[in-house]
Amino acid sequence: MFDIGWSELVLIGAIALIVVGPKDLPDMFRQIGRFTSKAKSMAREFSHAMEDAAKESGVHDVAGDLRKIASPKSMGLDTMRNAATKFESWDPLKSSRDASVKKAVEAEEIRHSAASVTAAPVMPPPKEVPVPPPAVRARPKAVRRRAMFTESPRRRAVPRRPTPKK
Repeated sequence: MFDIGWSELVLIGAIALIVVGPKDLPDMFRQIGRFTSKAKSMAREFSHAMEDAAKESGVHDVAGDLRKIASPKSMGLDTMRNAATKFESWDPLKSSRDASVKKAVEAEEIRHSAASVTAAPVMPPPKEVPVPPPAVRARPKAVRRRAMFTESPRRRAVPRRPTPKK
């Protein structure tokens, strides 16, 4: 409560011993103990009285109703949290891979069932034809560009119109 360490307590005890004296020191500690116990009992009685008054007025019932109304479950926030968690853990690449694997397995099962019904030999899937690499194009020649920022920019002379004489 007061955050007093052992070193502070020893210092306070030494000062009390010097100021009060060794003869009256036990009586002083006894009086301090009685005072603190009275203060604690008064605080305890006050808090019990306030709790009893709150129970009589129905504050606890109202507080319970407010907690129920404001709970995340009643507002539907728990379903939103679950949906957000599912969305964050969703991997689109994993689901597409799983779907393609399922489709391949289903297609293989259909082939096997069709082969067993017709008793005809199953044709192996066609082999992939290698695609030639794209032709390498010649690299275009580098175009010299004029620097945008130079130390002394060149300015073109602008012809001036003669001013009319009056």
